[in-house]
Amino acid sequence: MILLTRLNGPQMAVNADLIERAEATPDTVLTLVDGTKYLVAESVEEVIDRVRTFRASVLVAAKELEESVNKPRAALHALPQFPDDQLADVPTAVPEQTAPDAAGSGAETALRALRRPEER
Repeated sequence: MILLTRLNGPQMAVNADLIERAEATPDTVLTLVDGTKYLVAESVEEVIDRVRTFRASVLVAAKELEESVNKPRAALHALPQFPDDQLADVPTAVPEQTAPDAAGSGAETALRALRRPEER
């Protein structure tokens, strides 16, 4: 969409892809593909420049989107599941000094969260 000013003052947004032609008669008349006509305060050259700028911005946005899709992303890895008898050997990010809560120590709670639901 491009912003243009109607001849009588208010601004309007026009779909740049629907403009069929722009004529200077001496006011600028835009004719859309469906035959709708608008009188605008901008010159034909200004309309062309705004359409060109809009289309260039679409190309730039598409290129940026393509580049962001092709960027390498951090890989996500699943945590391994350990049997209950091996959980004591699993290193955790929870310090041993964590204060106990109602369900036991903070480390025990963190380890319980790593177990499968059927093992809890």
